Formats: sequence, C-alpha cells, structure tokens
Amino acid sequence: MTRSIFSKPITIKDANCFVEKHHRHHRPTSRNTGRWAVSALNSSGELIGVLIAGNPVSATYMDGVTLEVTRLCVKESAPKGTCSFLLGKCRKIWTAMGGEKIITYTLDEESGASMKGAGWLKVAVVQPHKRWTNKNKVDGIERQHLEIYSRKKVRWECSLKEAI
Repeated sequence: MTRSIFSKPITIKDANCFVEKHHRHHRPTSRNTGRWAVSALNSSGELIGVLIAGNPVSATYMDGVTLEVTRLCVKESAPKGTCSFLLGKCRKIWTAMGGEKIITYTLDEESGASMKGAGWLKVAVVQPHKRWTNKNKVDGIERQHLEIYSRKKVRWECSLKEAI
C-alpha cells in the first residue's frame, strides 16, 4: 500500500502550534513571524508536518529574493520523505513568487538527509553566535537562553536561478 502525502496552506499560528508539540529542539517562531506556511497531510487528512518560511534571520541574506526556512517539523510517525516533500513544495512556491534562493540551517550533528533528498547543497558550517547572550541588552527583547544557541549549525542552500 502506497501512502500519499498532500499539501495545504496553513496559518503560521497553527503551524507554530504543531511545532510546539512535535519539534525535537526548537520552539515556535517568535511572535508567529514568517511569510507563509505549508502543511503536509496524510491520505486520512491528518496533519503530519509543517514548514514555516520567512525572511532570512541574517542581514547578509536580506536581499528580497532569498527566503529562509525557519521551521521544518514532522511527526515521528510521518512517512519517510515528508520533510523532502515539504522542502519541494517550498521550492515550487518560492519559484512561482520569483524568488532566487532558499536557505535553512540544521544542527551540525544532524545528517541533512532530507536536505540532500530535496537537492539542497551544504554550503557552510556556522559557529554559534557569541553575542547572543548579550543581545537582549542591545534590543531590549528578553530571550530564553536555550542550549540550541550554543551549537554549531550547517547552512544549506537551494538556488532557484536557471543556468545561463
């Protein structure tokens, strides 16, 4: 029996509720931020995964044509390939909107199999941001000091530009 996966739009707020319940190490996006979200449903209509796309967090990539996948989360019971399915949907949506590149980050110890399966390239290992602990003094926003902020990450990119 083949399991099918379908996509539907979802509000960022509802996607964040899913992230809060099912993500291994991330919390929902701050203040429900993002540009849009897409969900994955199984053939029974059960919500099995979400992707939240937003503006890049790093100012380096804030060029208007680069998107960042800020959250990608699937249930443990989701069929293999659900993450790659959502990444593919993200690519199609951003391409249709005229976007040129999508970036995201995984923890250094994660395999990145979904990223590789969706055709993304591993482009850099990013060291933890040393100034994060003092950031709330700079902008006045109180932040939890989560362990995730002290870990190395891998940046992945998906270029949407056609070869010239």
